[in-house]
Amino acid sequence: MVKRGSLNVPVIGVAFPKWSLERLHRRATDSIKRSGGIDNKSAFQHLLSLLKYVSGDYKDPGTFTAIKEVLGKARRPAHYLAIPPSLFETVIEGLGAAKLAEHARVIVEKPFGRDLVSARELNQVAHSYSRKTLSSVSITSWARKRS
Repeated sequence: MVKRGSLNVPVIGVAFPKWSLERLHRRATDSIKRSGGIDNKSAFQHLLSLLKYVSGDYKDPGTFTAIKEVLGKARRPAHYLAIPPSLFETVIEGLGAAKLAEHARVIVEKPFGRDLVSARELNQVAHSYSRKTLSSVSITSWARKRS
């Protein structure tokens, strides 16, 4: 997306460790180098300029306040949840409570649950919250190749 010029919004990493932005940049650089390399230095520098980081615990409402601050005036955020299924409900509730759900998308990285039963339960939770708390959220599942 960066190479095509279609990514011009903040990309915010959220995790519990207190990383610096420099450390996130190093992690992104190492990951991209391992998965094929940097073939467009200008696009890569632009990507790094878009990366932001929020350190926090998903059970702490302050984490969602910090995300909202970093999002700034973003109007249609996509919340990509690469988290354990046990945190899914907590994060959805936090997004709704912090008013981060309007015109947003929630993308859930697969595996979605531990088995068919837990996947169905998570699906029910997702749709329940999309109707109650996050009325304008689109919930999508995204598969990522696991190494």
